[in-house]
Amino acid sequence: MREAKKERVFVVIDGSNFYHRLKEKPIHFENLLEFNFLDFIKWLVKNRKLVRACYYVGAIRTEKGNKKSFKLFRDQRKLLGILTKNKIDISLGYILKTKKYHEKGVDVQIAVDLLTGAYEDLWDTVILLSSDTDLLPAIQKVLQLGKSIEYFGFSHKPSFAMIRFATTSKLLDKEDLLPFISKGKKKK
Repeated sequence: MREAKKERVFVVIDGSNFYHRLKEKPIHFENLLEFNFLDFIKWLVKNRKLVRACYYVGAIRTEKGNKKSFKLFRDQRKLLGILTKNKIDISLGYILKTKKYHEKGVDVQIAVDLLTGAYEDLWDTVILLSSDTDLLPAIQKVLQLGKSIEYFGFSHKPSFAMIRFATTSKLLDKEDLLPFISKGKKKK
Protein backbone atom coordinates (compact mmCIF):
# COMPACT_ATOMS: atom_id res chain seq x y z
CA MET A 1 0.00 0.00 0.00
CA ARG A 2 1.38 3.41 -1.00
CA GLU A 3 1.74 6.16 1.55
CA ALA A 4 -0.41 9.21 0.86
CA LYS A 5 1.54 12.15 -0.50
CA LYS A 6 1.87 14.92 2.09
CA GLU A 7 0.63 18.36 1.15
CA ARG A 8 3.61 20.62 0.36
CA VAL A 9 3.52 24.05 2.01
CA PHE A 10 5.33 27.32 1.33
CA VAL A 11 5.16 29.88 4.17
CA VAL A 12 5.37 33.54 3.11
CA ILE A 13 5.91 36.19 5.79
CA ASP A 14 5.67 39.84 4.79
CA GLY A 15 8.08 41.02 7.49
CA SER A 16 7.12 44.68 7.68
CA ASN A 17 3.40 43.93 7.59
CA PHE A 18 3.79 41.23 10.25
CA TYR A 19 5.93 43.42 12.51
CA HIS A 20 3.55 46.39 12.37
CA ARG A 21 0.49 44.24 13.12
CA LEU A 22 2.32 42.73 16.12
CA LYS A 23 3.15 46.20 17.47
CA GLU A 24 -0.44 47.43 17.35
CA LYS A 25 -2.91 47.06 20.16
CA PRO A 26 -4.31 44.69 21.33
CA ILE A 27 -1.25 42.52 20.63
CA HIS A 28 1.31 45.20 21.50
CA PHE A 29 4.41 43.05 20.98
CA GLU A 30 7.45 44.96 19.78
CA ASN A 31 10.59 42.83 19.88
CA LEU A 32 10.83 40.42 16.94
CA LEU A 33 14.12 39.15 18.36
CA GLU A 34 12.03 37.41 21.03
CA PHE A 35 9.52 35.89 18.60
CA ASN A 36 9.97 32.17 17.92
CA PHE A 37 9.48 32.05 14.16
CA LEU A 38 10.48 28.39 13.87
CA ASP A 39 7.80 27.14 16.28
CA PHE A 40 5.28 29.56 14.76
CA ILE A 41 5.91 28.16 11.29
CA LYS A 42 5.61 24.59 12.59
CA TRP A 43 2.27 25.58 14.17
CA LEU A 44 1.05 27.04 10.88
CA VAL A 45 2.14 24.06 8.79
CA LYS A 46 0.89 21.40 11.26
CA ASN A 47 1.42 17.84 9.95
CA ARG A 48 2.05 18.87 6.35
CA LYS A 49 5.43 19.06 4.61
CA LEU A 50 7.20 22.42 4.79
CA VAL A 51 9.07 22.93 1.52
CA ARG A 52 10.07 26.54 2.11
CA ALA A 53 9.57 29.43 4.52
CA CYS A 54 10.62 32.91 3.47
CA TYR A 55 10.70 36.23 5.32
CA TYR A 56 10.42 39.25 2.99
CA VAL A 57 11.53 42.68 4.19
CA GLY A 58 13.18 45.90 3.08
CA ALA A 59 16.85 46.07 4.08
CA ILE A 60 17.54 48.83 6.58
CA ARG A 61 20.55 51.02 5.82
CA THR A 62 22.42 53.23 8.21
CA GLU A 63 22.39 57.00 7.84
CA LYS A 64 25.35 59.08 8.88
CA GLY A 65 24.55 60.88 12.14
CA ASN A 66 21.28 58.95 12.68
CA LYS A 67 21.70 56.79 15.81
CA LYS A 68 18.24 55.26 15.37
CA SER A 69 19.18 53.96 11.92
CA PHE A 70 22.22 52.19 13.41
CA LYS A 71 20.07 50.53 16.10
CA LEU A 72 17.42 49.48 13.54
CA PHE A 73 20.15 48.14 11.23
CA ARG A 74 21.79 46.18 14.07
CA ASP A 75 18.44 44.73 15.25
CA GLN A 76 17.46 43.74 11.72
CA ARG A 77 20.82 42.00 11.22
CA LYS A 78 20.27 40.06 14.47
CA LEU A 79 16.78 39.06 13.33
CA LEU A 80 18.06 37.97 9.92
CA GLY A 81 20.74 35.91 11.67
CA ILE A 82 18.12 34.17 13.81
CA LEU A 83 15.97 33.45 10.74
CA THR A 84 18.96 32.11 8.81
CA LYS A 85 19.97 29.89 11.75
CA ASN A 86 16.42 28.46 11.69
CA LYS A 87 16.64 27.77 7.93
CA ILE A 88 14.09 30.45 7.05
CA ASP A 89 14.93 32.07 3.73
CA ILE A 90 15.25 35.85 3.55
CA SER A 91 14.28 37.99 0.59
CA LEU A 92 15.41 41.60 0.84
CA GLY A 93 13.86 44.58 -0.85
CA TYR A 94 15.09 48.04 -0.04
CA ILE A 95 13.99 51.15 1.82
CA LEU A 96 13.48 54.33 -0.20
CA LYS A 97 13.63 57.63 1.67
CA THR A 98 11.62 60.52 0.35
CA LYS A 99 9.86 62.64 2.97
CA LYS A 100 9.01 59.30 4.60
CA TYR A 101 10.47 55.82 4.37
CA HIS A 102 8.93 53.40 1.86
CA GLU A 103 9.64 49.70 1.47
CA LYS A 104 10.22 48.81 -2.17
CA GLY A 105 10.52 45.57 -4.09
CA VAL A 106 9.11 43.29 -1.41
CA ASP A 107 5.62 42.82 -2.89
CA VAL A 108 7.10 42.10 -6.30
CA GLN A 109 9.44 39.48 -4.81
CA ILE A 110 6.50 37.81 -3.02
CA ALA A 111 4.40 37.84 -6.21
CA VAL A 112 7.25 36.39 -8.29
CA ASP A 113 7.83 33.60 -5.75
CA LEU A 114 4.10 32.82 -5.62
CA LEU A 115 3.81 32.60 -9.39
CA THR A 116 7.09 30.76 -9.93
CA GLY A 117 6.20 28.16 -7.30
CA ALA A 118 2.72 27.66 -8.74
CA TYR A 119 3.91 27.33 -12.35
CA GLU A 120 6.82 25.06 -11.41
CA ASP A 121 4.67 22.96 -9.02
CA LEU A 122 7.03 23.54 -6.09
CA TRP A 123 4.25 23.44 -3.48
CA ASP A 124 0.51 22.77 -3.09
CA THR A 125 -0.41 25.46 -0.57
CA VAL A 126 0.90 28.88 0.38
CA ILE A 127 0.46 30.11 3.92
CA LEU A 128 0.43 33.86 3.41
CA LEU A 129 1.09 36.25 6.27
CA SER A 130 0.47 39.52 4.47
CA SER A 131 -2.53 41.78 4.22
CA ASP A 132 -1.15 43.59 1.20
CA THR A 133 -3.85 43.66 -1.47
CA ASP A 134 -1.22 44.46 -4.13
CA LEU A 135 -0.72 40.69 -4.13
CA LEU A 136 -4.30 39.93 -5.26
CA PRO A 137 -3.54 39.53 -9.00
CA ALA A 138 -0.79 37.00 -8.21
CA ILE A 139 -3.06 35.23 -5.72
CA GLN A 140 -5.85 34.96 -8.30
CA LYS A 141 -3.45 33.41 -10.81
CA VAL A 142 -2.10 30.96 -8.21
CA LEU A 143 -5.66 29.86 -7.47
CA GLN A 144 -6.39 29.45 -11.21
CA LEU A 145 -3.39 27.14 -11.37
CA GLY A 146 -5.05 24.86 -8.81
CA LYS A 147 -3.00 25.84 -5.77
CA SER A 148 -4.37 26.86 -2.37
CA ILE A 149 -3.79 30.09 -0.47
CA GLU A 150 -4.24 30.16 3.31
CA TYR A 151 -4.38 33.74 4.52
CA PHE A 152 -3.33 34.42 8.10
CA GLY A 153 -4.18 37.95 9.13
CA PHE A 154 -4.80 39.74 12.39
CA SER A 155 -8.18 39.97 14.09
CA HIS A 156 -7.66 43.64 14.95
CA LYS A 157 -6.89 44.60 11.33
CA PRO A 158 -8.15 41.99 8.86
CA SER A 159 -7.91 42.31 5.10
CA PHE A 160 -11.39 41.52 3.86
CA ALA A 161 -10.09 41.30 0.28
CA MET A 162 -7.58 38.62 1.31
CA ILE A 163 -10.28 36.76 3.21
CA ARG A 164 -12.50 36.91 0.13
CA PHE A 165 -9.90 35.55 -2.30
CA ALA A 166 -7.98 33.07 -0.13
CA THR A 167 -8.92 29.41 -0.11
CA THR A 168 -9.08 29.58 3.70
CA SER A 169 -8.29 32.24 6.25
CA LYS A 170 -7.57 32.59 9.94
CA LEU A 171 -7.37 35.79 11.91
CA LEU A 172 -4.75 35.68 14.63
CA ASP A 173 -5.26 37.26 18.02
CA LYS A 174 -2.95 37.81 20.97
CA GLU A 175 -3.75 34.38 22.46
CA ASP A 176 -2.65 32.65 19.24
CA LEU A 177 0.69 34.45 19.32
CA LEU A 178 1.63 34.30 23.01
CA PRO A 179 3.12 30.78 22.78
CA PHE A 180 5.70 32.11 20.31
CA ILE A 181 7.01 34.93 22.44
CA SER A 182 10.20 33.43 23.79
CA LYS A 183 12.48 34.18 26.74
CA GLY A 184 9.49 34.24 29.12
CA LYS A 185 8.67 37.85 28.27
CA LYS A 186 5.00 37.40 27.46
CA LYS A 187 3.16 40.72 27.57
CA LYS A 188 -0.25 40.74 29.15
